[in-house]
Amino acid sequence: MNKQTSLLDNGLIWFGAGVSIAEILTGTYLAPLGLTKGILAIVLGHIIGGILFFLAGIIGGSSRKSAMDSVKMSFGKKGGLLFAILNVVQLVGWTAIMIYDGSLSAASLFHGYQALWCIVIGGLIGLWIFIGIKNLGKVNSIAMMALFVLTIVLCFTIVRQGHNTQIVETISFSAALELSISMPLSWLPVISDYTKEAKEPIKASLISALTYSLTSSWMFLIGMMAAMMTGESDIAKIMLKAGLGIAALIIIILSTVTTTFLDALSAGISFQSITSKADGRIVGLIVALIGTLCAIVFPMDDITNFLYFIGSIFTPMIAVMIVSFFFFHDHCENQDYKWMNLLIWLIGFICYRMLMHYEFILGYTIVDLLSTGVLTYVIYKLHFMKS
Repeated sequence: MNKQTSLLDNGLIWFGAGVSIAEILTGTYLAPLGLTKGILAIVLGHIIGGILFFLAGIIGGSSRKSAMDSVKMSFGKKGGLLFAILNVVQLVGWTAIMIYDGSLSAASLFHGYQALWCIVIGGLIGLWIFIGIKNLGKVNSIAMMALFVLTIVLCFTIVRQGHNTQIVETISFSAALELSISMPLSWLPVISDYTKEAKEPIKASLISALTYSLTSSWMFLIGMMAAMMTGESDIAKIMLKAGLGIAALIIIILSTVTTTFLDALSAGISFQSITSKADGRIVGLIVALIGTLCAIVFPMDDITNFLYFIGSIFTPMIAVMIVSFFFFHDHCENQDYKWMNLLIWLIGFICYRMLMHYEFILGYTIVDLLSTGVLTYVIYKLHFMKS
């Protein structure tokens, strides 16, 4: 019998995903908004993204399907392969970006070679994958406890030592909201890989969504306040100014590993949706290796276009899935292609790319999500009326 994960296991998984250098770094971008508007953007963005994250977890968890296998219910056995391929691409990208950011910060802290830190972090990610999500047990618990304590220390040290600094750059509220939504949105095609293994999938989805949203919001807040009080957006410099030293290195290494191994492992699980002959763990190890090599070779300092790429693909995808699954109970996989849903997704994708050129107070992700969802609902209603 397969070992199922507990609510605590799922909570720890997504606490580790939320404690991330990428989250802290993205939070620094929100500093020009000021504390009140910045907190509002963080909270509102994570509420919106967290709800979508929760619903995606229920879809896969209740049907006991991986994230990409659950997509096939809405888009067909072969139509779903498009999203599996795109998900593998984004997860390889995230793996490389996370290793790059972690190694850059580690090298800045201790004036070492970035390539060496890439190899160290990549090797630890491979070790986490090799141990496996169900067998991490005490290792994961100890890592999470260490991260929890260290991030509290980081938070209080920054507040105690910092002072308000004038921020020259500007960012609109809608752009800040988009950044806040983008992080939970990037995990939508991943959460079911873990809720499907849970003893109580719906409760596990709720715990996962709450844990990730709260932890990610906390990381955003740390990044934003650090930038406001130190005038820095470089994580390593912020930690050095906070006087953390070796503790900073532990935060950087552990947070990068506990987040990125989920990316690499889920890339392997998604690849199994493309071909059932693949060994998910082996593919995950290969993805960790590719990510390490890419982090060594390519600069990855600006990831905003990458975040928009993720949003444009997975926002209309989840809109179609939510409406078809929850409103019309469309769980059928007997078609190779569900052309109607694929066409709706394409319209939503094009709309997202067009909406990016305009400014909306609540951002274009919400506009695209609602418009795609309404379109899906109307077309399903008309289809059922004809039937």
